[in-house]
Amino acid sequence: MPASAEPIAELHGVDPRALPEALLHADQPCVLRGLTAHWPISQAGAASADAAIDYLRGFAADVPAAVTVVPAAMDGRVGYRDDLGGLAFEHRPSSLPALLDELQRQRGSSDEPVLYMGSVGIDGSLPGFRAHNDLGFGAQQPLASIWVGGRTRIPIHQDLPDNIACVVAGRRRVTLFPPEQLRNLYIGPMELTPAGQPISLVDPAAPDLQRYPRYAQALQHAQVAVLEPGDAVFIPSMWWHYMEALEGFNVLVNYWWRQSPAWMDSPMNALMLAMLSVRDLPPAQRAVWRDVFDHYIFDADADTAAHIPEPARGMQGPIDLRVARELRARLLQRLNR
Repeated sequence: MPASAEPIAELHGVDPRALPEALLHADQPCVLRGLTAHWPISQAGAASADAAIDYLRGFAADVPAAVTVVPAAMDGRVGYRDDLGGLAFEHRPSSLPALLDELQRQRGSSDEPVLYMGSVGIDGSLPGFRAHNDLGFGAQQPLASIWVGGRTRIPIHQDLPDNIACVVAGRRRVTLFPPEQLRNLYIGPMELTPAGQPISLVDPAAPDLQRYPRYAQALQHAQVAVLEPGDAVFIPSMWWHYMEALEGFNVLVNYWWRQSPAWMDSPMNALMLAMLSVRDLPPAQRAVWRDVFDHYIFDADADTAAHIPEPARGMQGPIDLRVARELRARLLQRLNR
């Protein structure tokens, strides 16, 4: 990452027991220094990898889970084969206790595959862990997960939920790009992805600017920070992020939540449906539909359906669980023709 990258803004002294609403609804990222420094796992992680492994072993349940195996030649990057015809890693059945044993055995080795277990639900894999290591989200009910592994590099991607990622063992460098850098990040296939989200084809560790020249423009907007055990980063919805684990043993505790009703579908579904039904229309018709989307979606306000009696507004009125179910049923009926 070039030295010209801006540092991510930082907050100090945030109360981890009651995260402020302004933070949970922010649209700009920030590093939360020392947010989880009081957690026992962060204290163990700051002491040593062995101490962190021993602490996790005290909670780790012997339940089946998949471990990602990245060949040594990939230098920890979880991505595609060169021809994009498949993924350059594999998943193997394992468990968290078995992974901890293997990572402890591997430490100091540089010629073995890189292992990690990602986005594993904490409550199922580490029962009792959150009683001693948790954040206070008020009315929010985030999904809490844990990432345990070696020196991995997670390609540039974005997530729909807001995210607080807490480094509790090892160190991580996080590089962020604003959502509007989409065109400069060269995003790969949507159908075949390493973990469900499309990723950038650029390797930030060795960017090929002849093949991906606009990435140089994305770098002008990059923000970067190195996180130690006890530090966290807030990543707003749809911000692109690249996560590098800098040590041989790393643990990340992650919280995801959405600022939308539970009945709302993923906007990605709308994007895929628009590709199916709008993208390849003749230019003049596509322009008409751009105006239709602006009217009903992007510029919609109280006046959009004011001319329709309130009981008759249907999907043009306020959407609740009942209306959402009716809309979903209508869509399924139209798609299954």
